[in-house]
Amino acid sequence: MATLPALSDAEADERARAVFDDIRRKRNTDFVNNFWRVLGNDPPLLEAVWGRLQEVMGPGALDPLVKEMIYVAVSVANGCDYCIHSHTAAARAKGMTPAQHGELLSVIAMASQTNALAAALGVEVDERFRA
Repeated sequence: MATLPALSDAEADERARAVFDDIRRKRNTDFVNNFWRVLGNDPPLLEAVWGRLQEVMGPGALDPLVKEMIYVAVSVANGCDYCIHSHTAAARAKGMTPAQHGELLSVIAMASQTNALAAALGVEVDERFRA
């Protein structure tokens, strides 16, 4: 359960509604999801996060599907159920196949296990791996 309400357009102030409208326009949809609607309770934060998300997830050196898959992996590591679901849906919309999703989950599970082992054992980083 959210700690703040997911605002309807009628409940949101002018700044939040402007972001909601921008989301609809840029995503070519009439749907504004709960994450943005809850952030609408703090319009400056909503504007900042929406702006930064567009920069990070927009065109760049990484393929859009790869970005979504990374987002899913980090969301799993952080235990964010909302982000796991929303970015899995976004990855599927960008072409992620069931086989890719299965491999992604395998990589996440493997990394979680080896991360935990390396941390628990206090394994020293090899000098050649240091950047």
